Amino acid sequence: MLALALAQLDFTVGDIDGNARAMQAQMQRASEQGAQLLVFSELSLCAYYPGDLFEDSEFLQQLERGLEDMLQASTRWPQLVTVLGTARRNRGPGKPLHNSLLAICNGQIVAEYYKQLLPTYGIFDEGRHFEPGPAGACTLQVGEHKVGFMICEDGWNDDGRDYAINPFDALGAARPDLIVSINASPSDIGKRARRHAVFGAACARQQLPLLFVNQIGGHDQLVFDGASFAMSSSGQLQFEAERFTEDVQLLHFNQGQFVQIDGAPFPVPEPQGIAAVEFARRQIVLGLRDYARRCGFAKVVVGCSGGIDSALTLALAVEALGAANVVAITMPSVFSSAGSVTDSMALCNNLGIVLHTHPIRDIVAQYETGYAHAFDGVLQGLPLENLQARVRGTILMEYSNAFGALLLTTGNKSEISVGYCTLYGDTNGGLGLIGDLYKTEVFALSRHLNDSAGREIIPVAVLEKPPSAELAPGQRDTDSLPPYPVLDEILKWHIEGVRLPAEESAQAQAFVARLRETDDGCRLITRILGMVARNEYKRRQAAPIIRVRARAFGSGRQLPIAARYPTGACA
Repeated sequence: MLALALAQLDFTVGDIDGNARAMQAQMQRASEQGAQLLVFSELSLCAYYPGDLFEDSEFLQQLERGLEDMLQASTRWPQLVTVLGTARRNRGPGKPLHNSLLAICNGQIVAEYYKQLLPTYGIFDEGRHFEPGPAGACTLQVGEHKVGFMICEDGWNDDGRDYAINPFDALGAARPDLIVSINASPSDIGKRARRHAVFGAACARQQLPLLFVNQIGGHDQLVFDGASFAMSSSGQLQFEAERFTEDVQLLHFNQGQFVQIDGAPFPVPEPQGIAAVEFARRQIVLGLRDYARRCGFAKVVVGCSGGIDSALTLALAVEALGAANVVAITMPSVFSSAGSVTDSMALCNNLGIVLHTHPIRDIVAQYETGYAHAFDGVLQGLPLENLQARVRGTILMEYSNAFGALLLTTGNKSEISVGYCTLYGDTNGGLGLIGDLYKTEVFALSRHLNDSAGREIIPVAVLEKPPSAELAPGQRDTDSLPPYPVLDEILKWHIEGVRLPAEESAQAQAFVARLRETDDGCRLITRILGMVARNEYKRRQAAPIIRVRARAFGSGRQLPIAARYPTGACA
């Protein structure tokens, strides 16, 4: 029987000393529990992903000192083998580093493995810094068991479609008793199911059980959900750690099965996991909580328009940071409806947060007067609409600077896609919470929050009012955009495509196919795709957003600004 501990921890990028202390605390705990093997996640010593910090010589020296500290600490628990992730210098040709797995014990490195498959697509850019490791299997005898090792992407190619080599095959030939895979696998809608499907199929084909240890936490745009798991050699899920929280578990591996300390099976994990709407909620809450903590912000501020986007942003911020640390500001203009202020008051009362009122009517009037004097004209139309958004954005940044609160943007994915936002206005801020939620999903998550709470958090009046920027008399979003259920299907098809979960992908493709059957539908598709293309420059300058879907704006979608794009028109 092998006693092994998995430590699913929330490491901080670059905090090598802090990460090492957290690992050493778990080494002591695992040793006291009688564990023979303790496993941390990919690049655990520096956390995933430091980016071009890997090009900083001082950072690399700190990383080496951190490893020496871990080796010295391991002498205090000489019977424990600890598996961790770090970067090691490449002594041969190629990129300067290896993404490395080290097994350490009693002051020594007893096994060393370099990641063979380096993801350089979507949000990943490991080929920028790492040289692939040599082909072959790395194994280590721990007690009576032979343990094989791999790192994250190495396990995603058992079908052979993405890379020319398959590290699983080498491990299959080596025939370890089990595989340990250390990972930094960011979460998105459907990712948990994809992990289980890919690794379950690989385990079954290779007839090898596997322990998958993942990191958790928010790291800029990315969120890691943990959800570490154990698979049997038949591809059956035998154990799953908690999602969106640190979790440290002691497992026994006996006769090819992962069991509890007393030998009983673990509770069977729920195959479906959590609903997409609840997943988005937890993903965003953890993402904000860690972003604020790591960047040194205790409080956040949000412009409260009385609309659904700012309402949801405020509700999620309160869940992440507590009502005492969330501030709202309403900034009515001459075009604001009475409901925009009263709905804001009702929302903030429901959430228990402070609402400040800072009217912009007089400020905008001064700009209008100055414009007339300087340019001998009347400020009207789009320039006047954008001016109001920019005045509000300036006030919010004024508050952020004065009181040290992180400004949260409130744009959703539908609006950001087509540029229905004002650069240097409502795009101002340090982080966007709902920028990877389509407008229809904003409504769904808002209703979900109310249903989960069993009370009205987001007022029904906010949920039911027609969406409007309120920058012109009687303005409605549908004046310039198709209804959001229509727009969102076109955007899902165009932006995410095959990255959508299968059911969503089929629905979006069928919807667009029906539109293409008519001339009006073709013109609509062409217009929407043109809007998406024209507004790339806005997205390039916008705040980072918390990633919820497989393809979010930011590092996962890299397109040029000055380019001619396909129109998507009918043939």
